[in-house]
Amino acid sequence: MALPFAASADFAFDKRAGEPCRNLQSDFRCGIHSRLRQGGFAGCTVYDCFGAGQQVSQVTFGGEDWRQDSERASRMFEVFPVMRQLHELLWLLGEALTRTTAEPLHRELDMALQQVEELTQSSAADLVELDLDSRRRDIGALLRRTSALVRAEVLAAGKELHGDLIGADLNGADLIGADLNGADLRGADLRGAYLIAADLRGADLRMADLLGADLRDAELGGADLIGCIFLTQTQLNAARGDGGTSVPPTLTRPDHWSP
Repeated sequence: MALPFAASADFAFDKRAGEPCRNLQSDFRCGIHSRLRQGGFAGCTVYDCFGAGQQVSQVTFGGEDWRQDSERASRMFEVFPVMRQLHELLWLLGEALTRTTAEPLHRELDMALQQVEELTQSSAADLVELDLDSRRRDIGALLRRTSALVRAEVLAAGKELHGDLIGADLNGADLIGADLNGADLRGADLRGAYLIAADLRGADLRMADLLGADLRDAELGGADLIGCIFLTQTQLNAARGDGGTSVPPTLTRPDHWSP
């Protein structure tokens, strides 16, 4: 209901924000949930709200039913995208705190996490007025420092290792459809990189920073993703892998991947 989408490779038709999806049944379940990809809705299979939907409906609005009041529904749908971004920041900060090599920053990370958690408890009115860009910018800088600490060992060793892409700065790089088959990308900065349909089969992505990287239809067969930084389940779901892909233990191997 809340989010819009446009007809594309990810969605079979257009839908405006606040408009029910055609596949929404009277019991509020998805009528094609078991065959979303086959039905042209791959975008639905990769989406993750990081728990923001539950927070908005059960905490911000105290369990009120949006279906009984169009004005209330409108306010909930306005708050939801804000809460979703806050919950994504919580996930990223939580991921950063699991990194022992980033221990010098753990106090700052924990403080930032507590501040964001407090924001998630704000009223609907305060949430829609929140300066998210500023908040993301500050936390982004902290996460970048975290990334540098985590990747430091690989970057130091890279001077003695063979491979031009070890520790490479590919931040925001256009790598759409790139041939990176077997590439050694250990410790590379791939933040915000466009890796759509890139061939990363057999690539070594250990300790690479993948924050915000677009992995839609990227081929990850046989790739090593162990220890990569800020990789989300959403990114993994958007890519293509197989039984030979090494997936971080905190994430789940997508069902649509080949054996």
